[in-house]
Amino acid sequence: MLGKKADPKDLKKALFLERENAWDHIPEAQLKSMKTYMSNYRSFLDYGKTERESVDTAIEILEKAGYVDIRKTKDTKKIYYNHMGRAVAVFRQGKGPIDKNLRILVAHIDSPRLDLKQYPLYEDEEIAMFKTHYYGGIKKYQWLSRPLALHGAIAFPDGTVNTIVIGEDDDDPVFTIADLLPHLAGKAQMDKKANEFIPAEKLNIIVGGIPFSNDKEVKDRVKLHVLSLLNETYGITEQDFVSADLEIVPAGKSRDVGLDRAFIGAYGQDDRVCSYASLRAVIDAEDPEVSSLILLLDKEEIGSEGATGANTVIAELVLGYVLARHGLDQSGVIRRLLANAQCLSADVNAGVHPDWKEVHELRNAGYMNGGLILSKFTGVRGKGGSNEASAEYVARLRNLFDKNGIIWRVAELGKTDEGGGGTIAKFMSYYTMNVIDAGVSVLDMHSPFEITSKADIWMMYQAFKAFLED
Repeated sequence: MLGKKADPKDLKKALFLERENAWDHIPEAQLKSMKTYMSNYRSFLDYGKTERESVDTAIEILEKAGYVDIRKTKDTKKIYYNHMGRAVAVFRQGKGPIDKNLRILVAHIDSPRLDLKQYPLYEDEEIAMFKTHYYGGIKKYQWLSRPLALHGAIAFPDGTVNTIVIGEDDDDPVFTIADLLPHLAGKAQMDKKANEFIPAEKLNIIVGGIPFSNDKEVKDRVKLHVLSLLNETYGITEQDFVSADLEIVPAGKSRDVGLDRAFIGAYGQDDRVCSYASLRAVIDAEDPEVSSLILLLDKEEIGSEGATGANTVIAELVLGYVLARHGLDQSGVIRRLLANAQCLSADVNAGVHPDWKEVHELRNAGYMNGGLILSKFTGVRGKGGSNEASAEYVARLRNLFDKNGIIWRVAELGKTDEGGGGTIAKFMSYYTMNVIDAGVSVLDMHSPFEITSKADIWMMYQAFKAFLED
């Protein structure tokens, strides 16, 4: 310890916390690997814009790395479990006892979007339109006047399922929601609050405008033409929309942002940035002593409810499969394993926006290029609906990350009375395990074009890998 006679500069350096820039701590020897990682991550974003596509893309990556569907093998060394095509669990067996210790990374693969309604297609003023129902927390005005794509699947009564992706190839048409011109928007929009000037029922997609035939006595000729095109390509009738999961997402690929390419801009980085890091960490972890469970789940953006979300028994289900192969599938063994587990709830936090600093408490905020972000608690205002990590668990992670050269800081989601949010962490805490939120800062979160820092992403990946290897 430094005494009163210490030089003030030395004392300040020893006692004060200084914010670090993650770029200053990435060795030149890692830059090539980092560039490859970012390229592969962008591909994951581009090919996984929905939860179904994210599962398919994750499984393709896993199988190339030697992982096998748990239903097709008795081995438990490297396996995955595809849950209803909308969530995926990954298990990697460590060298130690399989029923004693466990590391868990849990992230989500759903993102805010527009879903088509059950009977979406209609014609109005000789324009064919789709009705939508927004999913998750969005600013509705951000979805106007931009190219949109249609992704999803249609299930037919005979058991077949057709996948649809329209709007991503260069030769594809795109869709859009037309806004009102400023000349006529004074009373209709401009005098209203931002959350009111575009009602949800006006988030309607333009899908066509050419009549099916010249017979003007036939009603809804444009709608008929659009439906005939869908039927010709995908076998769809209007009734088939009721057994479909069709999502409207921003069209186009992820992009590097900035002249120096410091950032990545893309749809769905909350939370696929953490999902991909979790996936790569379990694949790349070197000779782990402790077994790992990775959960990439659905429904987080609407509270983790539903059969493919975190508020289920999916962790118990997957571990039951695994432990049964070792004669240890008793419920008590599974619950004790989960209770003794250490978990990172891999999710993002808000980065300080240079133009909107007033919504943050700047001493306790996340910053772009600030490295890994830990959120000791989430929730709303008085920590409502949150999990809060213990001091002991935070101390253990401090030691782990410092030992491995990880740049990190702790952050809250905005000022205490400003708002807040919840994550999967509270659902994992039901098992009485140690859990804390860990991810990266994001600008423009929940928008069609979210921004992350490559330096932060790299620190997060390194942190997740160290967590699984420890």
